Amino acid sequence: MKLRFLGIIPNSPVQDCPTVWLDEETGDLLIQSYKATEEEVKACREIGSIPGHSTDVPEHETVIRLPAVMLQYIPRPEESTP
Repeated sequence: MKLRFLGIIPNSPVQDCPTVWLDEETGDLLIQSYKATEEEVKACREIGSIPGHSTDVPEHETVIRLPAVMLQYIPRPEESTP
């Protein structure tokens, strides 16, 4: 796996540092950020996504909260082509 560092939350303290990396082979993003609270996960379940799709979060997935300031590090499709 070849990762490229994209960005870290500006002025983050040493112990609190949401970060984004790009897998240059697949174009996937790896995101370190805050775990969503139970209340946030519950709200996501209530909103849902597409009709007929489960609103449960499988054991192998999680919901994270990405601070808005981190959006600047998310590449657009034309920028992330490996």
